[in-house]
Amino acid sequence: MSYQVLARKWRPRSFAEMVGQEHVVRALSNALDNDRLHHAYLFTGTRGVGKTTLARILSKSLNCETGVSATPCGECSVCREVDEGRFVDLLEVDAASKTGVDDTRELLENVPYAPVRGRYKVYLIDEVHMFSGHSFNALLKTLEEPPPHVKFLLATTDPQKVPVTVLSRCLQFNLKRLPVEQIEGQFKHILDAEKVDYEAPALAVLARAADGSMRDGLSLLDQAIAFGGGAVKGDEVRAMLGVVATERLPGMVDAVYRGDAQGVMAEVEAVAEHAPDFSGLLRELLTVLHRIAVLQQVPSAAQAGWGDTERLRTLAKSIPPEDIQLYYQIALVGQRDLPLAPDARSGFEMVLLRMLAFRPDAAGVGADGAAGARAQPANSPTRQPRAAPPASAPAAATASVAPGVTEQPSEQAMEKPSQAAPRAKVSLDAGDMADWHGFVLKLGLKGMAAQLANNCAFDRLDGKQLCLRVDNAGAGMIGSLAERRLQEAVESAVGQPIVLQLEVGDLPAETPAQRDAREKVARQKATEADISADPLVLGMQDTFDAEVVPDSVRQLD
Repeated sequence: MSYQVLARKWRPRSFAEMVGQEHVVRALSNALDNDRLHHAYLFTGTRGVGKTTLARILSKSLNCETGVSATPCGECSVCREVDEGRFVDLLEVDAASKTGVDDTRELLENVPYAPVRGRYKVYLIDEVHMFSGHSFNALLKTLEEPPPHVKFLLATTDPQKVPVTVLSRCLQFNLKRLPVEQIEGQFKHILDAEKVDYEAPALAVLARAADGSMRDGLSLLDQAIAFGGGAVKGDEVRAMLGVVATERLPGMVDAVYRGDAQGVMAEVEAVAEHAPDFSGLLRELLTVLHRIAVLQQVPSAAQAGWGDTERLRTLAKSIPPEDIQLYYQIALVGQRDLPLAPDARSGFEMVLLRMLAFRPDAAGVGADGAAGARAQPANSPTRQPRAAPPASAPAAATASVAPGVTEQPSEQAMEKPSQAAPRAKVSLDAGDMADWHGFVLKLGLKGMAAQLANNCAFDRLDGKQLCLRVDNAGAGMIGSLAERRLQEAVESAVGQPIVLQLEVGDLPAETPAQRDAREKVARQKATEADISADPLVLGMQDTFDAEVVPDSVRQLD
């Protein structure tokens, strides 16, 4: 007898053999046992989770010679014919290959006629969303007034494409992706029954690769048995799936955070030996960064399908959340630009090198003047200050003088200092705190903590309790990590512990953010006035009848 693949050999033949989908099995079993049967059922869910299998079991339950029940005998001629795919009253249709209205009408012509052998004539229409609009219209009339001897079992991976008029006439069951633990447990059951040697870690890798689909998982298991010569081994499975490369991604993230450029390139070189799909590897890197970010905010959200969650937890504790967010954004933009790179590997390397180049506090200096914990590596080039512009340079602003004529800001204007100024020591005094704008500048804050501080105004100082009023823009950060970092920065600046109290309400004074916005508007108006009075601009207006476009005026730092 020829070999039968595991996905077909181990396809469930009864509700009791189903793995997962307990919510659907329970509903169908109760309907069958209590004779509360609907004329049309719609099973939705991703590939390989049991939609067609459930439909066949339901067909068997409806037509079993022992009677309608949730436990068909599995031995009568009807049950055997359904299992073998040759039961005359079970009409299986692949909607993807019969999309035309003529095909649908031909299919439905025999609906009024009684079943040949069974109690019910069952129409199992797979991928029903592939029907054309006319085909759905032809089916709709039958669904509205079906004969009592007909049942419709529809299955689809994309229920959004099924018209609501059809959905409203069906009982809809949404099948879930199977958890890694259930897929792994079924693998063990099958391999024990098949007397195949296996290593437990290999099954865990295969279960994660199945991505919630039992059918995909069994196909991978078949492939792993063939690849391993009749056994399922961990190293061979990882090599077969190419997950050796993805397992090195946490190490890459750690090397980027430490500023270890040589280590990053060594990781890429090790990954390249396995000839990975670098585009897919970049997507996996985004997934790793997402999981780290989730663990930073919700430590209990880890899932077995994530793989080495302990390594991810370690990274989540050691890397600041704002760094992870920056890495994610760089990788996201890199994914868009990857097709434009000379080759996929160099594009992937450039994403990592960008993360290194734009690391926050890459050359930060602490309050005591010593290099910070993440000092710039010795082999990194230092950024030299650019020469000042000549005295004869035009006014420090640009504008589109006329449509289609623009001046771009110089590189000097776009250059930002990368080294943070050392924090100055100040006293815990209400007079110093009253100038909150100046006090915030001395803290040397960055990221979300800086944003929170800039949206606060000094209210009062009661002993060691510093009370700040927060505007609406900063209210959402109360109680977050940003608040704790602001408190730590103030304590470092004043040299003693304080109690920070944030309140939302009327502001006693301008916040630094409001002051900056007001001064920016004033500078913008002054710049526009300078542009309008510039002799060169006036000459272009006279010569070319040009107009200054106000919104195009930009200040240069």
